[in-house]
Amino acid sequence: MENNETVSTVDIGPVKKWLLGARPRTLPAAIAPVLVGTSLIRVHSGAIHWINALLALAVSLLLQIAVNYANDYSDGVRGTDEVRVGPIRLVASGVASARAVKNAALFTFGLAAVCGAVLAARTSWWMIVVGAVAIVAAWTYTGTAKPYGYMGFGELSVFIFFGVVATMGSYFAQSQKLTASALLVSIPMGALSCAILSINNLRDRPKDELVGKHTLAVRLGDKKARYMFVALVGLAHLASLLAAFITPWTLLTLALLPLSTDIVRAVIGGAAGRDLIPLLGKTGRLQMFFALVLAIAFCA
Repeated sequence: MENNETVSTVDIGPVKKWLLGARPRTLPAAIAPVLVGTSLIRVHSGAIHWINALLALAVSLLLQIAVNYANDYSDGVRGTDEVRVGPIRLVASGVASARAVKNAALFTFGLAAVCGAVLAARTSWWMIVVGAVAIVAAWTYTGTAKPYGYMGFGELSVFIFFGVVATMGSYFAQSQKLTASALLVSIPMGALSCAILSINNLRDRPKDELVGKHTLAVRLGDKKARYMFVALVGLAHLASLLAAFITPWTLLTLALLPLSTDIVRAVIGGAAGRDLIPLLGKTGRLQMFFALVLAIAFCA
């Protein structure tokens, strides 16, 4: 997933370039599912295990950063990022070497694995398996000879790992249980993570098609890709309303309808190219607002 601003390559210092490469504006998408999964334990009057919560958060954040570096590296060496509308890419812009960015990705994956191993030792060793699958999925998203992100499966992967796995995994870190409630509240997080990716791919659709990057937006075409975005936002709202069976306080997510409607109208209205960049930021904020409202609802 992308951050939502374009930065000049002029005067980028050695520290700043790695911060830009980590794409800090994508990090709320890693925080949101952990917040929801962790706070769900309060519905059952359980106490939050803060060490486990912080470890789950560290794993999610590190995986997000590692994915960003890995995508930067893989797309950069393929040359698919040479002409972009969105934010700076380290390899494609020449700000950092491909080898350095690859090493940054591997190092961050390693840190995520260490945090995951500690969390597994405190909960269940099955978490090691889940973490390993997540790392493989993250690398092969744009890595390998036939990356699945280039074949239209990116949204499915994001829904699974930054929605279902991140939310349910955070809840499991608190309860050592997997429940239907945790699955239900993972749906808004997965749907909105997909919405962020889909609007990013909608922005890049014309250029991705030219370089043979067959994202779902390319496969669906402009009109259907916009409808898919609307469906994802609608799914987030629907799942949050169904979560009223867990606690009626989740109905507070209805207060987010004006923001959702504003974004949807702009997308359906034909916003394209640079005009989609602000909508990426708004969609990211929408996901974070959903997470905050759900967390408040579970703790009420």
